Amino acid sequence: MKRTHVSLYYLIGYLIPGGISLLTFPQFTLKLFFSNTDYGDVLPRFVGMLMLALGIIVLQAVRHRFEELYLTALIVRSGMLPILLGLYLYSGDPLFITLLVVVVVGVVLTGTSYWLDKRSKVLSG
Repeated sequence: MKRTHVSLYYLIGYLIPGGISLLTFPQFTLKLFFSNTDYGDVLPRFVGMLMLALGIIVLQAVRHRFEELYLTALIVRSGMLPILLGLYLYSGDPLFITLLVVVVVGVVLTGTSYWLDKRSKVLSG
């Protein structure tokens, strides 16, 4: 599961910095992600806290090589895709398209890596 392991650093790479950024500079961070809506400061900071906490959990899972959680991380993010699209269609806020693209890249990266790792494991024995 070496490829999958490495691919999850992408997930960590946006959860932890994104969480810290939303906690410390919510309005600036939302503008970076092309938001055209005012969410105030409280909810983005709360989301930042959740992102940071989740990023730390994923970091620990990757650090300790809990391979049993790799597929779960892929499935959960795949389930987020239609929700992000729905939020965009509902709100019209480009923030959700930006987030959709970020998550799609990660799903493709991890999904391809997971498939290649499983395939090589089957082929090698």
